[in-house]
Amino acid sequence: MIARRIIICLLFVLFFVIFELNKNTVWGWVLLLAATAGLFAVFETGLPKGVLPRIACWAVYFGLVAGIFFLTYPPVRRVPAALSGGLSETGVIELRDGKVSGVLDGEAGVELYAGIPYAAPPVGELRWKEPQDVQPWEGVLKADTFAPMSMQPRKVPIYYSLERMIGFHDYKWFDLSQKYRPEVSEDSLYVNVWKPAGEVSGLPVLVFVHGGSLQTGQPFYKDYSGEGLASKGVVVVNMGYRLGVFGFLALPELAAESPNGTTGNYGLLDQIKALEWVRDNISAFGGDPDNVTLAGESAGAAAVSALCTSPLAKGLFKRVILESSTLAPEYPPHSYRTYEEALESGERFKQKYGAATLEELRALPAEKIVSAADTEHHITVDGYALTKSPAGSYAAGEFNETAALHGFNAKESGPFIILSGAKLKNYEQKIRSYFGEYTEEVLALYPAKTDREAAEYWAEIYGAVFFDYPHHVYNRLAVKNGIDTYEYCFAKDNGAIGSWHSGEMIYAYGNIPADSGVYNESDRELMRVFSSYFLNFVKNGDPNGEGLPRFDRNRDSLSYLELGEKVVPVKEKDRKAGLFEILDKIQNKRE
Repeated sequence: MIARRIIICLLFVLFFVIFELNKNTVWGWVLLLAATAGLFAVFETGLPKGVLPRIACWAVYFGLVAGIFFLTYPPVRRVPAALSGGLSETGVIELRDGKVSGVLDGEAGVELYAGIPYAAPPVGELRWKEPQDVQPWEGVLKADTFAPMSMQPRKVPIYYSLERMIGFHDYKWFDLSQKYRPEVSEDSLYVNVWKPAGEVSGLPVLVFVHGGSLQTGQPFYKDYSGEGLASKGVVVVNMGYRLGVFGFLALPELAAESPNGTTGNYGLLDQIKALEWVRDNISAFGGDPDNVTLAGESAGAAAVSALCTSPLAKGLFKRVILESSTLAPEYPPHSYRTYEEALESGERFKQKYGAATLEELRALPAEKIVSAADTEHHITVDGYALTKSPAGSYAAGEFNETAALHGFNAKESGPFIILSGAKLKNYEQKIRSYFGEYTEEVLALYPAKTDREAAEYWAEIYGAVFFDYPHHVYNRLAVKNGIDTYEYCFAKDNGAIGSWHSGEMIYAYGNIPADSGVYNESDRELMRVFSSYFLNFVKNGDPNGEGLPRFDRNRDSLSYLELGEKVVPVKEKDRKAGLFEILDKIQNKRE
């Protein structure tokens, strides 16, 4: 009897935690409690003797719990434009296409205008077409909620909760305001604008492109919220753009119907359209359209890197910030493919879904084809958005930026090799699978003798290949072309993900919460320094300023400013410099 009571209580706690992590509604807890109380009462009042009645009782209970789980599944809704303090409505701002009002955070001194359309919804006949102009609207658009995140594969809510709990260590239990799933839609071409509160003018502008392998991501993620920088005198803009198969499918039929002969770069064209929106509207928010810095992280930085050499983006920004990716190598390691590869992949996609015409393709439900994001998420040279590879453009002296602040993280590879790390027994094979005939040279630089060394070296090699080396190549090309470059390496350990991929953003954008126990005072001081570098660079193209460690321009491409427990200039490790030389040889041989 006592054992059964304990089992019932433990099951209730287990299911309660599952419901919480899955963001089920409060009614889920209530009904779960009722079902468990009913089970408890049935056993306490007695059951007919025998095994079958007990089995039936347990079966009914588990069936009820499953039913309650799906009945109270978190609803879909748009994310509210919530800032750090109390909110009130802003005044009305008149834009090219209509009037908008936003929300004011008096405590932070920031206004946020969320979900302003910058292009027509790319749905129906506009799927896989260049972004079209917005239809002007009547009245005042209340820009107080973020638009849906772009169409992308979704996991069950519990996955994201565990990610915050295990990866970031900042999961908030029993937060009733978060019991929903953010909406996902093809209709996602909207910008968000953060500005200092009140009447302002002539302020520098930062436009940010989110990452996510060009497959996932959203512009309302708090780590790169514009609030932190806007509170310091910058107008910040970010946007949704088409992802995966919706943003990067390439087919000759699509190129043939395009007035510009383009296919395969719809997500990139969305970003250009957003930059044009900034040019035409940002002065209404107090921003200077002639002082725009374009920033991006991970695949967002890869997109920014492409825009640096796009003729369509000429004059739409002055400077760039590239976090943890560039497309500078002739053969970039991710987020990029040749036009021929893009067309071949597009043909396989069309055959997979049995669509003979574009009309049939456009009639396919978004939910049916969204999983193709894992193959259709690469920028390509389409002859319109990109007329050359980025490397080819820099070689020809064709680029759009005047200065660049860029860098990588010390342990970029962390999240990518959790399940595929190296041990001594498979270390050489992993090296050989990538480096082929150069394997012995790599092993000479990284001679692992233990499992620990194998894991450490493979993590460094992986990070160097996919992240560090593209920045090394970009810096060389930038120096050659007279672009002022400032390179960093983020190396700060903390209570969250440390210097893993994306760990720098909450520092750079000034968004460490004041009440966070995950970050300490040394983290907050580094945030002050890092975000000040960003602010100064956005304002005038030079990160240096009063009260900051000196950040020198990078002229030799083998040194950078390390942002860790200390902020100091460092030289690249000899073994990694040697690895860069090997990667150069691999690139040159492919050419």
